Amino acid sequence: MAAPTPGRRRNMQPRAKIEDPKQSLKTFKRLLGLIFKRYKVHMFFVLLCIIGSALANVQGTLFIQTLFDDYISPMVVRTAQGESADFTPLLFAIARVAAFYLLGAAATYAQARIMIYVTQSTMKDLRNDIFRHMQSLPIKYFDTHAHGDIMSVYTNDVDTMRQMISQSLPQLFSSAITIVSVLASMFMLSLPLTVLTLIMVAVMVVTSGKLAGKSGKFFLAQQTDLGTENGYIEEMMKGQKVVKVFNREEKSVEEFKELNDRLYHSSYNANLFANIIMPINAQIGNVSFVLCAIAGSILAVACEGMPVLGLSLGALVSFLTFNRNFNMPVSQVSQQFNSIVMALAGAERIFDLLDEKSEEDNGYVTLVNAEYRDGKLCETEERTGLWAWKHTHQATGEVEYKELRGDLVMDDVDFGYTDDKMVLHNIDIYAKPGQKIAFVGSTGAGKTTITNLINRFYDIQDGKIRYDGININKIKKSDLRRSLGIVLQETNLFTDTIMENIRYGRLDATDEEVIAAAKLANADSFIRQLPEGYNTVIKADGGNLSQGQRQMLAIARAAVADPPALILDEATSSIDTRTEKMVQDSMDKLMKGRTTFVIAHRLSTVKNSDCIIVLEHGRIIERGTHDQLLEQKGKYYQLYTGKAG
Repeated sequence: MAAPTPGRRRNMQPRAKIEDPKQSLKTFKRLLGLIFKRYKVHMFFVLLCIIGSALANVQGTLFIQTLFDDYISPMVVRTAQGESADFTPLLFAIARVAAFYLLGAAATYAQARIMIYVTQSTMKDLRNDIFRHMQSLPIKYFDTHAHGDIMSVYTNDVDTMRQMISQSLPQLFSSAITIVSVLASMFMLSLPLTVLTLIMVAVMVVTSGKLAGKSGKFFLAQQTDLGTENGYIEEMMKGQKVVKVFNREEKSVEEFKELNDRLYHSSYNANLFANIIMPINAQIGNVSFVLCAIAGSILAVACEGMPVLGLSLGALVSFLTFNRNFNMPVSQVSQQFNSIVMALAGAERIFDLLDEKSEEDNGYVTLVNAEYRDGKLCETEERTGLWAWKHTHQATGEVEYKELRGDLVMDDVDFGYTDDKMVLHNIDIYAKPGQKIAFVGSTGAGKTTITNLINRFYDIQDGKIRYDGININKIKKSDLRRSLGIVLQETNLFTDTIMENIRYGRLDATDEEVIAAAKLANADSFIRQLPEGYNTVIKADGGNLSQGQRQMLAIARAAVADPPALILDEATSSIDTRTEKMVQDSMDKLMKGRTTFVIAHRLSTVKNSDCIIVLEHGRIIERGTHDQLLEQKGKYYQLYTGKAG
């Protein structure tokens, strides 16, 4: 990774557009659909538990009226008249209420246990879905998205949904059921006080909506800024050597502060209004309670005995408790507002990734192991070292086998990463089986782009590419890539043993075949000097190995795959001269009989190529053998000798 240049303001990714409420509602419905589709039985029992818990609380509150009107008041009268009080009915009533409360507590416990399972399972499923879909995305997606930002989807965005699913979602269901059950009970107790309570709840909802509208638009920006910051941290971790070499520590700190300030401001604005919703709602609820207490007292005293307006002492106490219980769900929902909106912002980013279009593959020609039987090419399950294209003609269903020879033709190919800017123009290449074709030219000339087209990492805008006479668009991408061994300049090693890193080229390779490939790449000697030999675990992308050693492992990985064709993209550029000679000898053995495409800056490594193609600004300006190009005294001559032609 290149260090940031001095004085340059770091280019930040544009924030995602804030979605409108309809989009947020659509995201919420999609999230609910995802949960209920996979865990409908579990969520059904959760709903039953929530209903049971809510009803237990409602019957407990209604008991207050019974307690006052049917037990306490009559006992007070009997006591005043000198009669003895019988507490037996009261004890039975309390025991009945206690039993309901115990059932409610059991329902709450069961709900919590089930939601833990649903939450963690949903998180697991989401990560699996994201990773599975990520593997199907085209290379273009990873070229145009910061890797740290993609990582943020797995970590931050998925985690924001955890609290919503485990707490906020059950709270929404519980609040809805509580509101319905409490509202019905309130209507039973007093119509006037219920209307007054609903007016105050309307004030609470309007106030919450306005505050929510002010904070909600910043939550998606917060998640986006967090992903950008994570991407920068990842970039700096990978580029620490470059940062230190160029003494850019302070510059990196300044740029991080800029990103962190941006995250701070979006987070501050997101939480500024959201955090005051609950206190304001609590105060509105207190006002509602006071108003109902005053109005209820007046109704209880002035309208005693009236059918609609009259209110007993027990009914008033019970109603005031319901008033609290009715305002509480609204306050609880507002309390969960932060996690709900953050989760929806994270869910939008998750669904955006899941909605990314997978890499298209309409190919139907496959690569199979083959052998000749009675002079006829036939498919076989065994690995024979002979490969064939299995071409099933879609019109007739007839199957035709054609030996993979490595004959590649690019005919008048035009390509651009975007349609409005072509980077390759009128490319014509003819590679015969077993030939070594080299691409040379200045940086940005289009050398690597050509190999990306052969792999179909990108598709061309115009022209044709044929592999053994077959249009590569007809070849299944996985089979096309299986036919091509690739060694890149930037070596990627995985956290595993050296044995498994080499075997990554062909998972069914035996230990003996892995060791033979390592010997071919001249890697066997240094591997055996490691503490655990081939069982040495590589960590941090092979940071404890030299660049040359990592490159030799990559070459061994390609060798064990035993591919019919090879692409070597600056394969020896990071290796010292002495090691290069050793590796080059091995590479020559590996390339023997295979069509090979070589990209190299060290022109000494391509002298023996069958054809050297010189590129300039996406066009082929020269082609020929080493001697032929030197005789022309053109661009290749200048590159090789350093002299003007």
